[in-house]
This record gives sequence, C-alpha cells and structure tokens, in this order.
Amino acid sequence: MLRKILTRFLRPYWLLLLGVVVFQVLQSIASLLLPNINGDIINNGVAKGDAGYILGRGLLMLLITLGQAACSIMAVYFGARTAMSFGRDLRGAIFHRVGEFSEREVAKFGAPSLITRTTNDVQQVQMLVLMTCTLLVSAPILSIGGIIAAVNEDATLSWIIVVAVPALLIGVGLIITRMVPQFRKMQKRIDAVNRVLREQLTGIRVVRAFVREPVEVARFDDANAAVTETALKAGRLFALMFPFVMLVLNLSSVAVLWFGAVRVDDGDLEVGSLTAFLLYLAQILMAVMMATFMAVILPRASVSADRIGEVLETEPSVRPPQAPVTTLRMHGQVELRAAGFSYPGADQPVLHAISFTARPGTVTAIIGSTGSGKSTLVNLLPRLFDATAGEVLVDGEDVRDIEPDLLWSRIGLIPQKAYLFSGTVASNLRYGNPDATDDELWEALEIAQGAEFVRAMPEQLQAPIAQGGTNVSGGQRQRIAIARALVKRPEIYVFDDSFSALDTATDARLRAALDREVGDATRIVVAQRVSTILDADQIVVLEHGRIVGIGTHDELLHSSEEYAEIVASQLSIEEAA
Repeated sequence: MLRKILTRFLRPYWLLLLGVVVFQVLQSIASLLLPNINGDIINNGVAKGDAGYILGRGLLMLLITLGQAACSIMAVYFGARTAMSFGRDLRGAIFHRVGEFSEREVAKFGAPSLITRTTNDVQQVQMLVLMTCTLLVSAPILSIGGIIAAVNEDATLSWIIVVAVPALLIGVGLIITRMVPQFRKMQKRIDAVNRVLREQLTGIRVVRAFVREPVEVARFDDANAAVTETALKAGRLFALMFPFVMLVLNLSSVAVLWFGAVRVDDGDLEVGSLTAFLLYLAQILMAVMMATFMAVILPRASVSADRIGEVLETEPSVRPPQAPVTTLRMHGQVELRAAGFSYPGADQPVLHAISFTARPGTVTAIIGSTGSGKSTLVNLLPRLFDATAGEVLVDGEDVRDIEPDLLWSRIGLIPQKAYLFSGTVASNLRYGNPDATDDELWEALEIAQGAEFVRAMPEQLQAPIAQGGTNVSGGQRQRIAIARALVKRPEIYVFDDSFSALDTATDARLRAALDREVGDATRIVVAQRVSTILDADQIVVLEHGRIVGIGTHDELLHSSEEYAEIVASQLSIEEAA
C-alpha cells in the first residue's frame, strides 16, 4: 500500500524528485572526494613540508565543501517542496473521498479515526518522503562509493568493513523488528485518545450535568497512558539504536587505528592513506546509520499508509449515476415503492417495503416509536443512504439516477440534530444559498420564528456562532437550521424531528408560517409530538421498520391501534400535567 500511495501521489513531482537526485549525487561525490584529498595533503604536503601544495589542495577542499553545502541546500529545498506538496495532495484526496462517503462509511471508520488518518497518518508518510529525499539517495552512494574508495586506499584493512557493516545491519534489524508492532499499536491508541477527547468536548454539558468529570478524566488518563506506554516502549527501542551504531563505529575506528598503525610502522601504509581510510569508514557507517534511520521511519509510515489506503480504497455505497438525469418534469413529488434498507451483515432490515406518496402542497408526517426507522427513511431521499430494496422516486425519477446536485437542490433537509458551523448567523443561513441577500435571510428567520432572538443579539446577522452552535440554545439552533433550509427555497422540505426543542406556542406559530409561506412545497415531517402533526394531510405510522398505518389523524384513531396508543399516551401525559 505504501508503494502504491507513493507512486500515485509523487508522480506529478518527478521534476522535483529529479532535482533532489541530481543534487544528492553531487553532494555525495563531493563527500567521497574530500577524504582522498585530505590524505593526499598529509602524504604529499605535510610529509614533504610543501606549503604551496598544502595551500592549493586546501583551497580545492574549500571549494568542494562550498559546492557540497550548496548542493545540500538545494537537495533539502527540492525535497521539502516535494514532501509538502505530497502531503497536501494526500490530505486532499482523503478529504474528498470522505466527502463521498455515506453515513454508513463514516460510521464504519468513526470520525476520530478519520481525523487521525487525515492528519497524523499523513504526517508519518510525509516524513518518510522528506527523509527519503534527503537521506535515501545519498546513503547508498556514500556506502558503496566509500567501500570502493576505502579498498582503493588499503585492501588489507577492508576486513574491518566486512565485519562492521553486517554487524550494524543485524543489530539495527533486530531493534526495528521489535518496533513495528509498537507503531501499529500507537496509531490505534492515538485514535482512542482522539475519540475520548472528541466525546468529552462535544458532550461537556452532559458531563457536567451528571457530575462525571472525575470519570471522564479517568477515561482520558487511561487512553493517554496507553499511548504513553506504547510510545515509551518504542522510544526505549529507538534509544538503543544510536548507542549501538556509535559502539560499532568506535570499535571499528579503534580497529582501523590499531591494525593501521602496525602497517604504517612496517612502511606498508602511509599516514594520509590511513586517515583517508578512517574517514571513509566513518562515512560508510554513517551512511548505514542514515539507512537505518529510514528503516525506523519506514515501519510507522507503512502502518499509516495502510490506514490511509483503507480510506482511499473504500468505495462509497452511494455512487453518482453513470448517466444522470439532469432535468425533472414535476415539482417536488416524492414516492417510495416497496423501499427497504438493511445494513451489511445485519440480521433484519431496518426498513421493510415502505410505500407512500408525498405530493406538492401537502404535509406528510411520519411517526413511530424510538428505533422504528423514521430517520433512516427520510435519509433515503437525499441519498445519505441508498435503499437496498425497492425504489425512492423524486419527481418520477429514481434518486439513484438523478444528478446529485440537481437532487440536493430540490431537497431541504433539517436533520434531527441541528448542526451549525463556526462563523456567523449570516454565514450559516447562506450555507444553502451563498447569494442570498440580508432581506432574504430576515424573511427566512421570520418564518422560522428566529428573527426576534437574532435581533436581540448585538451583532444581529453578524453575531458569532461557535462550532456546532454551542453558544445558542437548542431551540435557537433548531430555528436557525430551519431558516437555513428556507433560504435555499427547495421544493421538498424534510423536517427530521426538527421541532422537538420548540415550545408548543412557537411550534404552532412556525407551522402556521410554513403553511402560509411554503404551502406549495412538499413537506415531510418526522415528529414525536402528536400535536405537531394533527393537521397533516397524511400520517405514516412506523413500527419496527414497517408501515402499520397511513391516513389522516381522524382515520388513524380508528384504524391504527399503534397510532391510537401513541395519541393516548401523549394525551394522558398532557392531562397529568
């Protein structure tokens, strides 16, 4: 998966990668030249006392060093540009794929995990790209070139390299194999921390209302401790790596000096050549160390790439049509023909053979006990889910065949949990229609019974709204959400229990305003309170995902036992109050 992601997202930046390779090669060649020149200065300059030779070769070393520094800067620049562009494109691809997901796929991964995969996991792969650009090209050149140059200086001492390099690779390999499982655990435990933190921040009111702060602190501490424990295990293994590398390097250097001194004393090796061999040995081992550093990053990046690949390769269950319908003949008629829905692997469908028609200018209410499938049913209209059986038609066309933008332009959905975005009242209202004027916003607020409290705010339409609308009450949040749909002026309104936070008087005024202002539209209302749907043109009663009654309020009182029980239970509560 890692190779697939790198190939796909690095392909547009092959010119930058070529620049990285060119400058890394030049930098590596310069590094290989310097020890040889240094040894030459010792052998032919210092030993003979030739100051001019020393000065000339020293100047050459200075120029090569300056060129090496320039190449290093350019290589890092191109590498950073490549890595940052790669990360941007990868995050964008994940975001766009998640944007295509239906609620089924979002629930499968979970919001905290999707956030981690878009941020932390991308960062791990991005770091691999950066390190690859800055280290991986030069490491093999320095190691292979260093071995050749060292053998050229003195073949007899080369046995030290033959011993040192495999010892280094074996030791580091053992450490890395123990680190990989820890990295896999770490990413999952980061997901857990994000999940707990997100739950606590989102549900802070509930936490405080039930005085559960100590419990939630303990939950977070447990999740945090799990991440810390895994990070410490990986860190301890990582901490062994550099001391081991330095041990091999120092022992190898001691061996070179020990055995090289004997050869110098015997006259078989010059001091300059011994110095150059020692420098080449250091380069070889440092190159191997750089490669092992890559090997440390690679396992975690591989784990992250697998998690990213799961998102990118998950096909949305709601797919755009191959030959979409781009025009609709009618104006807001909704029809369900034996529609059903079931989750993959579920024992029982959520909805069974749902059939009814909602026509323009009418109100269709849906009522039923908790878990009867009301929200799932209305989510089939805008294709938040796709029906797994039967058909869902809008204006005579199956919603799966309609061009998505055209379908969504016909439907205004006010979800069960009204969600507002960080910004202002105006920015939230213009979410469905960016070109709406202030007058249109106020008109929508008047219909939604929200103009009064918005006018009471100091900034009115420019009043700030916190993420999720947490700085306004539940009823205010619902009215802004209703106004947002009204600004869009769709032909079909779907109210998914959108009046639940409103008092009875506000509910009645809002329904009267809707009758007056959008009476020609198709309105589908999911409700818990019977008083909200008494005047509906038809009421659909759901029980365990099946229609057990359909008709007006008066008809259902006599024909549907389930509806009569709902009415009786609510009336008894009201009378008791």
